[in-house]
Amino acid sequence: MIMNTLSQLAKMTTLVADTGDLSAIIRLKPIDATTNPSLITSAFISGEYDDIICSTKHLTTDEAIDYLTVWLGKLILEHIKGRVSTEVDAKLSFDTQKTVTKALQFIDAYEKLGVKKERILIKIAATWQGIEAAKILEQQGIHCNLTLLFTQIQAQACADAGVTLISPFVGRITDWQKQHENKETIGIHDDLGVLSVKNIYHFYKKHGYTTEVMGASFRSCEQILALAGCDLLTISPTLLDELSNMDKPVIRMLSFDKKLENKPSVIDFDTFNQTQNHHPLNQLLLKGIDGFIQARDVLAEKLTRQ
Repeated sequence: MIMNTLSQLAKMTTLVADTGDLSAIIRLKPIDATTNPSLITSAFISGEYDDIICSTKHLTTDEAIDYLTVWLGKLILEHIKGRVSTEVDAKLSFDTQKTVTKALQFIDAYEKLGVKKERILIKIAATWQGIEAAKILEQQGIHCNLTLLFTQIQAQACADAGVTLISPFVGRITDWQKQHENKETIGIHDDLGVLSVKNIYHFYKKHGYTTEVMGASFRSCEQILALAGCDLLTISPTLLDELSNMDKPVIRMLSFDKKLENKPSVIDFDTFNQTQNHHPLNQLLLKGIDGFIQARDVLAEKLTRQ
């Protein structure tokens, strides 16, 4: 029996559904699922969960959004075998202590619903403050997924901190590249988004870092297949469906030999800030944070109208 492209890919990479759409998760049966403020907002403004929203009227807006986020996370976990990523309010991206506090509140809320912390990935923007928060949380046995990651310096700082997982973005880098180079299309071998994930993957493996790489933010199946063999890939339902309807053979594109090199020096605050703040892709981190804040504000507006 010939396997479709999605089934072939699943043999070499852990596939994650990048959605808050429960029906898609039930249909696609991924191992893990990732959510973010935009996906959470999309789920709750659909009207499908208005009864649940009504039950939060006694809460403040922030309390209600946190409750709904955890409620949906638990619902998703009932239909997958692995973990769900739950994102801390992006407004806290530059505050280490508030990020830690919010993450602990999420873990406590999940545990009250009978969900063990091992099934949760706390999702945090990969700012210096966010990475420091993740370091504190990981030391307490709370696993983290560092998101909005666009640069090598972010990746190394995350590995230095011992975080469980990073989510380097592909498509947003490609979008930036098209605009920067004034091109409508970018060949897959020149795609800076794809190359970024490949470089981070090889950097981690050759230095023996245990942090896993989960490619994210894809624009096409071609980008996904160019990263076959990556530890994990988080993919939208639309692209997962496209892959399931393809019969193209999948070739492993990412692998590594087990010959290790010494790790580079641990990055400090000044080095990180100087490098990251002057990197042309830092604008994508800042825009991403703003976008997640705006998405949360849309949900907040819906809640205030209830």
